[in-house]
Amino acid sequence: MELIRGIHNISPAHHGCVLTIGNFDGVHRGHARVIKNLVDKAQHFQLPAMLMTFEPQPQERFLGDRAPARLSLLRDKLQLLEELSVERLLCVNFTQSFATQSAKTFIKDLLVDKLGVKYLVVGDDFCFGKGREGNFEMLKAAGKEYGFSVVSTQSFLVGSHRVSSTAIRAELALGHLEQARRMLGHPFVLTGRVAHGQKIGRTIGYPTANIALKRKVVPVRGVFAVKVYWQDSDIYEGVANIGFRPTVQGQTCQLEVHLFDFDGDIYGQRVEVELVAKIRDEQPFESLDALKKQIVNDANDAKALFSNDAS
Repeated sequence: MELIRGIHNISPAHHGCVLTIGNFDGVHRGHARVIKNLVDKAQHFQLPAMLMTFEPQPQERFLGDRAPARLSLLRDKLQLLEELSVERLLCVNFTQSFATQSAKTFIKDLLVDKLGVKYLVVGDDFCFGKGREGNFEMLKAAGKEYGFSVVSTQSFLVGSHRVSSTAIRAELALGHLEQARRMLGHPFVLTGRVAHGQKIGRTIGYPTANIALKRKVVPVRGVFAVKVYWQDSDIYEGVANIGFRPTVQGQTCQLEVHLFDFDGDIYGQRVEVELVAKIRDEQPFESLDALKKQIVNDANDAKALFSNDAS
Protein backbone atom coordinates (compact mmCIF):
# COMPACT_ATOMS: atom_id res chain seq x y z
CA MET A 1 0.00 0.00 0.00
CA GLU A 2 1.28 3.45 -0.95
CA LEU A 3 1.05 6.13 1.75
CA ILE A 4 0.65 9.68 0.44
CA ARG A 5 1.42 12.04 3.31
CA GLY A 6 -0.40 15.27 2.59
CA ILE A 7 -2.14 16.85 -0.40
CA HIS A 8 1.15 18.46 -1.48
CA ASN A 9 2.54 14.98 -2.20
CA ILE A 10 -0.22 14.07 -4.69
CA SER A 11 1.44 13.71 -8.10
CA PRO A 12 -0.03 13.46 -11.63
CA ALA A 13 0.53 9.69 -11.37
CA HIS A 14 -2.14 9.61 -8.63
CA HIS A 15 -4.85 10.95 -10.96
CA GLY A 16 -7.61 8.40 -11.49
CA CYS A 17 -9.00 6.30 -8.61
CA VAL A 18 -12.02 5.00 -6.79
CA LEU A 19 -12.13 6.66 -3.38
CA THR A 20 -13.64 6.49 0.07
CA ILE A 21 -13.26 9.19 2.73
CA GLY A 22 -13.47 8.93 6.50
CA ASN A 23 -11.69 8.40 9.81
CA PHE A 24 -11.93 4.61 9.59
CA ASP A 25 -11.18 4.48 13.31
CA GLY A 26 -10.62 0.88 14.37
CA VAL A 27 -11.09 -0.39 10.78
CA HIS A 28 -14.10 -2.43 11.93
CA ARG A 29 -16.37 -4.85 10.06
CA GLY A 30 -18.52 -2.03 8.70
CA HIS A 31 -15.41 -0.38 7.28
CA ALA A 32 -14.32 -3.73 5.84
CA ARG A 33 -17.61 -4.02 3.92
CA VAL A 34 -17.17 -0.52 2.48
CA ILE A 35 -13.58 -1.25 1.45
CA LYS A 36 -14.52 -4.59 -0.15
CA ASN A 37 -17.04 -2.74 -2.33
CA LEU A 38 -14.39 -0.15 -3.14
CA VAL A 39 -11.84 -2.80 -4.14
CA ASP A 40 -14.44 -4.55 -6.32
CA LYS A 41 -15.22 -1.26 -8.08
CA ALA A 42 -11.51 -0.53 -8.49
CA GLN A 43 -11.10 -3.85 -10.28
CA HIS A 44 -14.14 -3.08 -12.45
CA PHE A 45 -12.79 0.32 -13.50
CA GLN A 46 -9.18 -0.92 -13.51
CA LEU A 47 -8.21 1.93 -11.19
CA PRO A 48 -6.46 2.01 -7.80
CA ALA A 49 -8.57 1.72 -4.62
CA MET A 50 -7.75 4.82 -2.57
CA LEU A 51 -8.78 5.84 0.94
CA MET A 52 -8.57 9.39 2.30
CA THR A 53 -8.26 9.88 6.03
CA PHE A 54 -7.22 12.74 8.32
CA GLU A 55 -4.56 13.48 10.95
CA PRO A 56 -5.54 14.68 13.44
CA GLN A 57 -9.09 13.36 13.17
CA PRO A 58 -11.51 16.29 12.68
CA GLN A 59 -13.10 15.95 16.12
CA GLU A 60 -9.64 16.09 17.69
CA ARG A 61 -9.02 19.37 15.90
CA PHE A 62 -12.33 20.86 17.02
CA LEU A 63 -12.82 19.26 20.48
CA GLY A 64 -9.27 18.64 21.74
CA ASP A 65 -9.27 16.52 24.92
CA ARG A 66 -13.08 16.21 24.69
CA ALA A 67 -12.84 14.27 21.42
CA PRO A 68 -13.83 10.57 21.50
CA ALA A 69 -11.04 8.14 22.35
CA ARG A 70 -9.33 6.66 19.32
CA LEU A 71 -9.64 2.96 18.65
CA SER A 72 -6.54 2.94 16.44
CA LEU A 73 -3.53 5.14 15.88
CA LEU A 74 -2.39 5.86 12.33
CA ARG A 75 0.31 3.15 12.40
CA ASP A 76 -2.28 0.51 13.44
CA LYS A 77 -4.75 1.78 10.85
CA LEU A 78 -2.17 1.44 8.08
CA GLN A 79 -1.61 -2.21 8.87
CA LEU A 80 -5.31 -3.05 8.98
CA LEU A 81 -6.07 -1.19 5.74
CA GLU A 82 -3.23 -2.90 3.90
CA GLU A 83 -4.71 -6.27 4.89
CA LEU A 84 -7.95 -5.18 3.18
CA SER A 85 -6.17 -4.52 -0.16
CA VAL A 86 -6.33 -0.71 -0.10
CA GLU A 87 -3.74 0.37 -2.70
CA ARG A 88 -3.29 4.01 -1.74
CA LEU A 89 -3.86 5.88 1.50
CA LEU A 90 -4.00 9.66 1.33
CA CYS A 91 -3.42 11.06 4.82
CA VAL A 92 -4.54 14.70 4.86
CA ASN A 93 -3.18 17.05 7.50
CA PHE A 94 -6.41 18.39 9.00
CA THR A 95 -5.27 21.97 9.50
CA GLN A 96 -7.40 25.03 10.15
CA SER A 97 -6.89 26.18 6.56
CA PHE A 98 -8.00 22.80 5.18
CA ALA A 99 -11.06 22.79 7.47
CA THR A 100 -12.12 26.26 6.35
CA GLN A 101 -11.71 25.90 2.57
CA SER A 102 -14.94 26.01 0.62
CA ALA A 103 -16.78 22.79 -0.19
CA LYS A 104 -16.59 23.61 -3.90
CA THR A 105 -12.80 23.97 -3.69
CA PHE A 106 -12.55 20.58 -1.96
CA ILE A 107 -14.56 18.95 -4.74
CA LYS A 108 -13.03 20.68 -7.78
CA ASP A 109 -9.39 21.06 -6.73
CA LEU A 110 -8.92 17.85 -4.74
CA LEU A 111 -11.47 15.25 -5.87
CA VAL A 112 -11.68 16.20 -9.54
CA ASP A 113 -8.43 17.90 -10.59
CA LYS A 114 -5.88 16.18 -8.35
CA LEU A 115 -7.40 12.73 -7.74
CA GLY A 116 -9.62 12.23 -10.80
CA VAL A 117 -12.22 10.33 -8.77
CA LYS A 118 -14.38 7.90 -10.78
CA TYR A 119 -16.39 6.37 -7.89
CA LEU A 120 -16.80 7.78 -4.37
CA VAL A 121 -18.12 6.14 -1.19
CA VAL A 122 -18.90 8.36 1.85
CA GLY A 123 -21.27 8.35 4.80
CA ASP A 124 -24.57 10.04 4.10
CA ASP A 125 -23.84 12.29 7.10
CA PHE A 126 -20.43 13.33 5.70
CA CYS A 127 -19.97 17.12 5.89
CA PHE A 128 -16.99 19.11 4.67
CA GLY A 129 -15.82 22.60 3.84
CA LYS A 130 -16.16 25.89 5.66
CA GLY A 131 -19.13 25.87 8.02
CA ARG A 132 -19.75 22.23 7.04
CA GLU A 133 -21.52 23.53 3.93
CA GLY A 134 -20.65 20.46 1.85
CA ASN A 135 -22.80 17.35 2.21
CA PHE A 136 -23.80 14.14 0.50
CA GLU A 137 -26.34 15.82 -1.80
CA MET A 138 -23.73 18.34 -2.95
CA LEU A 139 -21.36 15.48 -3.77
CA LYS A 140 -24.06 13.69 -5.78
CA ALA A 141 -24.74 16.87 -7.75
CA ALA A 142 -20.99 17.33 -8.35
CA GLY A 143 -20.76 13.71 -9.48
CA LYS A 144 -23.32 14.38 -12.20
CA GLU A 145 -21.43 17.51 -13.27
CA TYR A 146 -17.93 16.00 -13.30
CA GLY A 147 -18.70 12.39 -14.16
CA PHE A 148 -18.22 10.33 -11.02
CA SER A 149 -20.60 8.10 -9.05
CA VAL A 150 -21.38 8.75 -5.36
CA VAL A 151 -22.57 5.96 -3.04
CA SER A 152 -23.49 6.02 0.65
CA THR A 153 -21.84 3.69 3.18
CA GLN A 154 -25.38 3.01 4.45
CA SER A 155 -25.63 0.50 1.61
CA PHE A 156 -23.10 -1.78 3.29
CA LEU A 157 -24.46 -2.92 6.65
CA VAL A 158 -23.16 -5.93 8.56
CA GLY A 159 -26.27 -8.09 8.75
CA SER A 160 -29.09 -5.78 9.77
CA HIS A 161 -26.89 -3.67 12.05
CA ARG A 162 -24.82 -0.59 11.47
CA VAL A 163 -21.49 -1.27 13.13
CA SER A 164 -19.91 1.97 14.36
CA SER A 165 -16.76 3.13 16.11
CA THR A 166 -19.02 4.80 18.70
CA ALA A 167 -20.72 1.49 19.57
CA ILE A 168 -17.35 -0.24 19.85
CA ARG A 169 -16.03 2.46 22.19
CA ALA A 170 -19.09 1.97 24.39
CA GLU A 171 -18.49 -1.80 24.64
CA LEU A 172 -14.81 -1.29 25.41
CA ALA A 173 -15.62 1.25 28.13
CA LEU A 174 -17.84 -1.39 29.76
CA GLY A 175 -15.10 -4.02 29.49
CA HIS A 176 -17.10 -6.05 26.96
CA LEU A 177 -14.12 -7.17 24.91
CA GLU A 178 -15.82 -10.06 23.12
CA GLN A 179 -18.68 -7.83 21.94
CA ALA A 180 -16.15 -5.25 20.74
CA ARG A 181 -14.12 -7.96 18.97
CA ARG A 182 -17.21 -9.16 17.09
CA MET A 183 -17.88 -5.67 15.76
CA LEU A 184 -14.23 -4.98 14.99
CA GLY A 185 -13.71 -8.31 13.26
CA HIS A 186 -10.33 -8.56 15.00
CA PRO A 187 -9.04 -8.35 18.60
CA PHE A 188 -8.65 -4.94 20.22
CA VAL A 189 -4.93 -4.21 20.40
CA LEU A 190 -2.93 -1.35 21.92
CA THR A 191 0.53 -0.72 20.50
CA GLY A 192 3.50 1.29 21.63
CA ARG A 193 7.18 1.29 22.48
CA VAL A 194 8.44 -0.05 25.81
CA ALA A 195 10.00 2.78 27.83
CA HIS A 196 11.78 3.08 31.16
CA GLY A 197 9.34 3.74 34.00
CA GLN A 198 9.63 4.23 37.76
CA LYS A 199 10.43 0.51 38.16
CA ILE A 200 8.08 0.27 41.14
CA GLY A 201 6.82 -3.11 39.91
CA ARG A 202 10.36 -4.49 40.07
CA THR A 203 10.68 -3.50 43.75
CA ILE A 204 7.61 -5.57 44.68
CA GLY A 205 8.54 -8.59 42.59
CA TYR A 206 6.34 -7.85 39.57
CA PRO A 207 8.42 -6.09 36.90
CA THR A 208 6.34 -4.42 34.21
CA ALA A 209 6.88 -3.21 30.67
CA ASN A 210 5.79 0.43 30.54
CA ILE A 211 4.27 1.40 27.21
CA ALA A 212 3.66 5.01 26.25
CA LEU A 213 0.19 5.24 24.70
CA LYS A 214 0.57 8.61 22.92
CA ARG A 215 -3.17 9.19 23.12
CA LYS A 216 -5.09 12.15 24.51
CA VAL A 217 -7.91 9.82 25.55
CA VAL A 218 -7.74 6.03 25.99
CA PRO A 219 -10.89 3.95 25.23
CA VAL A 220 -10.27 1.37 27.99
CA ARG A 221 -9.32 1.52 31.66
CA GLY A 222 -8.69 -1.16 34.25
CA VAL A 223 -6.82 -4.44 34.69
CA PHE A 224 -6.84 -7.00 31.86
CA ALA A 225 -5.59 -10.44 30.91
CA VAL A 226 -3.47 -9.82 27.81
CA LYS A 227 -1.40 -11.45 25.09
CA VAL A 228 1.75 -9.60 24.05
CA TYR A 229 3.95 -9.98 20.99
CA TRP A 230 6.55 -8.05 19.04
CA GLN A 231 8.58 -8.59 15.90
CA ASP A 232 9.82 -12.20 15.67
CA SER A 233 8.71 -12.95 19.25
CA ASP A 234 6.64 -15.72 20.76
CA ILE A 235 3.21 -14.78 22.08
CA TYR A 236 3.39 -14.12 25.82
CA GLU A 237 0.49 -14.10 28.26
CA GLY A 238 0.33 -11.53 31.02
CA VAL A 239 -1.68 -9.08 33.07
CA ALA A 240 -1.90 -5.36 32.31
CA ASN A 241 -3.05 -2.18 34.01
CA ILE A 242 -4.33 0.69 31.90
CA GLY A 243 -4.87 3.86 33.85
CA PHE A 244 -3.39 6.59 36.03
CA ARG A 245 -1.86 4.35 38.77
CA PRO A 246 -3.52 6.21 41.69
CA THR A 247 -1.54 4.31 44.35
CA VAL A 248 1.70 5.94 43.13
CA GLN A 249 0.14 9.30 42.16
CA GLY A 250 0.40 8.75 38.42
CA GLN A 251 -0.30 11.83 36.28
CA THR A 252 -0.74 10.33 32.81
CA CYS A 253 -2.65 7.34 31.53
CA GLN A 254 -0.21 4.50 31.02
CA LEU A 255 -0.16 0.87 29.96
CA GLU A 256 1.88 -1.42 32.22
CA VAL A 257 2.22 -5.12 31.43
CA HIS A 258 3.60 -7.94 33.56
CA LEU A 259 4.52 -10.89 31.35
CA PHE A 260 4.33 -14.44 32.70
CA ASP A 261 7.44 -16.63 32.30
CA PHE A 262 9.55 -13.88 30.75
CA ASP A 263 12.64 -12.12 32.11
CA GLY A 264 14.22 -10.65 28.96
CA ASP A 265 15.02 -7.03 28.08
CA ILE A 266 12.52 -5.44 25.69
CA TYR A 267 13.25 -1.74 26.32
CA GLY A 268 12.75 0.16 23.09
CA GLN A 269 10.79 -2.66 21.48
CA ARG A 270 7.49 -1.81 19.77
CA VAL A 271 4.94 -4.25 21.17
CA GLU A 272 1.32 -5.18 20.48
CA VAL A 273 -0.87 -5.80 23.51
CA GLU A 274 -4.06 -7.74 22.78
CA LEU A 275 -6.72 -7.30 25.47
CA VAL A 276 -8.28 -10.71 26.13
CA ALA A 277 -10.56 -10.15 29.15
CA LYS A 278 -11.17 -7.49 31.77
CA ILE A 279 -10.39 -8.53 35.34
CA ARG A 280 -11.38 -5.44 37.32
CA ASP A 281 -11.51 -1.65 37.35
CA GLU A 282 -8.47 0.35 38.40
CA GLN A 283 -8.52 1.31 42.09
CA PRO A 284 -6.22 3.00 44.64
CA PHE A 285 -4.54 1.00 47.43
CA GLU A 286 -3.36 2.16 50.84
CA SER A 287 0.17 0.83 50.41
CA LEU A 288 2.53 -0.92 48.01
CA ASP A 289 2.03 -4.12 50.07
CA ALA A 290 -1.72 -3.95 49.43
CA LEU A 291 -1.03 -3.27 45.74
CA LYS A 292 1.31 -6.29 45.57
CA LYS A 293 -1.34 -8.58 47.07
CA GLN A 294 -3.86 -7.40 44.50
CA ILE A 295 -1.37 -7.89 41.64
CA VAL A 296 -0.88 -11.49 42.82
CA ASN A 297 -4.65 -11.99 42.70
CA ASP A 298 -4.88 -10.31 39.28
CA ALA A 299 -2.10 -12.50 37.89
CA ASN A 300 -3.78 -15.62 39.23
CA ASP A 301 -7.11 -14.56 37.71
CA ALA A 302 -5.45 -13.96 34.33
CA LYS A 303 -3.66 -17.34 34.44
CA ALA A 304 -6.95 -19.05 35.29
CA LEU A 305 -8.61 -17.37 32.30
CA PHE A 306 -5.88 -18.55 29.94
CA SER A 307 -5.99 -22.03 31.48
CA ASN A 308 -9.75 -22.27 30.91
CA ASP A 309 -9.37 -21.06 27.30
CA ALA A 310 -6.76 -23.75 26.64
CA SER A 311 -8.86 -26.60 28.07
